[in-house]
Amino acid sequence: MDAGRTASSSAARPAQRGRPTAASRPAGVRRPNTGTAATRTRAPQPRRFTGRAAVLGMVLVGLLLAYAYPVRVYLAQQAEIAGLEQQQREQRERIAGLADERAKWDDPEFVKAKAKKELQYVLPGEISIVPLPDAVAAGASPSAQPDPAAADPWYKKLWSSVEVANG
Repeated sequence: MDAGRTASSSAARPAQRGRPTAASRPAGVRRPNTGTAATRTRAPQPRRFTGRAAVLGMVLVGLLLAYAYPVRVYLAQQAEIAGLEQQQREQRERIAGLADERAKWDDPEFVKAKAKKELQYVLPGEISIVPLPDAVAAGASPSAQPDPAAADPWYKKLWSSVEVANG
């Protein structure tokens, strides 16, 4: 019995090697045989922008516009924070410099040196010597006579201007 089945079942089905034949396809799938050479038709080209793509694009543009202002505010705040941190660093440096100067003024020798240099103070028993500017070194010639108008005191200049205005 087994031999009969294999022989009858193989005769009922065509050989399935390579491409299936038109007879092996169901009737609804078969192509009609027109007898002419088959012409290829082009597949329809998809549209470039579908409705979904347009909606997605609009949503992305809306999100971009919605996030633009908060990002700008964020960047402005970051710049302000950086500026304030810079000011803080400068203030700390200034405070450190003032603390160093304050420490100098706590030293009595520094105070004495400043008093001698800036205020021309001397300790008891010391002699203060103040050099005067030399007339030759200042650019004035020793033979030059002083201007007589410049020698008059201020009140004489004032009185002469009153006399001129009266006259």
